[in-house]
Amino acid sequence: MASSKGWSVQVPLKQYWDLLIDYLKPQWPKVLLLAILLLSSIGLQLLNPQIMRRFIDSAVSGGSPETLAGAAALFIGVALTNQVLSVVVTYVGQDVGWTATNGLRADLALHCLRLDLSFHHDRTPGEMIERIDGDITALSNFFSQLVIRVLGSGILLVGTLALLFREDWRVGMAVSTFTAAALVILGRTRNLAVPHQRAERQASADLFGFLEERLAGLEDIRANGGGAYVMRRFHQQMRNLFQRGRRAILMRSATWVLTLGLFALGSALTLGMGVSLFLAGAITIGTVYLFFQYTEMLQRPLEQISNQMQELQRATASILRIRELREIRPRIEDAEAAARPSAEHLALSTQHSVLGARLPPGTSVPPGALSVEFQRVSFAYGDDETVLKDVSFALAPGRVLGLLGRTGSGKTTLARLLFRLYDPTGGVIRLGGLATSEARVGDLRRRVGLVTQDVQLFHASVRDNLTFFDRSVADERILKVIGELGLHEWYAARSAGLDTELATGGGGLSAGEAQLLAFIRVFLRDPGLVILDEASSRLDPATERLIEHAVDRLLRDRTVIIIAHRLATVQRADEIVILEQGCVLEQGAREQLAQAPHSRFARLLQAGLEEALA
Repeated sequence: MASSKGWSVQVPLKQYWDLLIDYLKPQWPKVLLLAILLLSSIGLQLLNPQIMRRFIDSAVSGGSPETLAGAAALFIGVALTNQVLSVVVTYVGQDVGWTATNGLRADLALHCLRLDLSFHHDRTPGEMIERIDGDITALSNFFSQLVIRVLGSGILLVGTLALLFREDWRVGMAVSTFTAAALVILGRTRNLAVPHQRAERQASADLFGFLEERLAGLEDIRANGGGAYVMRRFHQQMRNLFQRGRRAILMRSATWVLTLGLFALGSALTLGMGVSLFLAGAITIGTVYLFFQYTEMLQRPLEQISNQMQELQRATASILRIRELREIRPRIEDAEAAARPSAEHLALSTQHSVLGARLPPGTSVPPGALSVEFQRVSFAYGDDETVLKDVSFALAPGRVLGLLGRTGSGKTTLARLLFRLYDPTGGVIRLGGLATSEARVGDLRRRVGLVTQDVQLFHASVRDNLTFFDRSVADERILKVIGELGLHEWYAARSAGLDTELATGGGGLSAGEAQLLAFIRVFLRDPGLVILDEASSRLDPATERLIEHAVDRLLRDRTVIIIAHRLATVQRADEIVILEQGCVLEQGAREQLAQAPHSRFARLLQAGLEEALA
């Protein structure tokens, strides 16, 4: 990631334009309608002072009541029509803006989901919510009205000055000079608040990350008496946000204050010139009103431009942060992406060529039970100490491997490498004879299933939790899997069947019931390799029997790696691998190791697996 020091507060106009085109082009009919409505509103604004001048001059010269009534009715009609247009413009503009921001929000969320786990480990969920939602929400006005309103304000500005020139060139010249000076000052102060706005957005992200982390650990905080510390840190975060927000507001307000000062000076100048010309008999009193009203009208486009400059400062800060996020590239990509001519991808390609014969880009993982092969695999998380060191073993298709080791020995890391959540820092991993680095990432993860002790469930129906919201999976297939696993009674207890709503986190389900859902998920995907992190032994007997049956069914015609914690599960394994401090301490056929008196596995069985691996 580029450091914030490397970013300039200046954003090239092409980036603004490209962003607008990308997300407004699909909505061009609405954008065109919005432009027409704004231009119509501008025309009506320029017309109304002309009507009022006619009314004033007619009244002064003794015009007929019918003429005055007609002018008044026309004035009111134009004003009402303009108000209706303003309401419609607001509605259409908000619709365009939120449609565009939702599109950008979805694209950015998808981009973040494709980034590596190392990226997410360095950021809290609260910070990511603020980066994806908060920064993009700040662009709503940028997408909906910024360009059109600035353009509309410019047209209103030019139209007003042209009409002033038509009435009297001296007044037109004076007001034009004032307007040009105001625009120059506004342009020079456009980026004044951008650094402070970025700092405010970052402070907001830090606060969201802090809140998310503390709320997630609420039980531990209460149990250990950490409430006072958390509140002190909360006040520090809030103070930081307040101070940065105050500076940002003050800097944003600078352009508004300058606009007011310039406008007051311009109004006094125009009114003085109008009175002077009226006293000289050069213009009527209605024209004096016209001059003053048009000068007053200049306040609106100048304020609009000033406001939009403040919005542009907000947008610039958000665009910088969004650009920073979008330029982060995943290290783990499909082979097609890895073939792009970048230094990182070329390095990966060279590594793969050294490790073995290069297969066609994006090769599919073969069907059926998958063989597993680790060839001198090493891995470290970033600059941390190496977690796996020169690990090598092979597992034939359809065989069951018992993976043993103490906490921190590298068992979980090994499973993550098989899913290609990370790439090894050395060596090669093969599934079905195919190097994982050459496989399509999505296809590889579909062919590998995982059942863990901690099952993630969503606030959704049983159907959606089992299929991960894949509506292409037929209900008949789901019910068939439920039957194969012997879960008829469990399913019958669901009040609404597959439509039964589950609470967030699986509230209302026992740990065993949640794990049964995980087994069904795996069977629906029908992977060739299953990684089983065995359930806790603290289950009620009925649920444990169901899980044992599910495990037996799962072992058929699949390759299985069991991260074992209990003796009963180890007895299912054909092969055993024992890890210690990231190295393979012992491996071989289970029966042979169990009968070898000096093997580590035999000693584990004698001591009791649960106690020995605690």
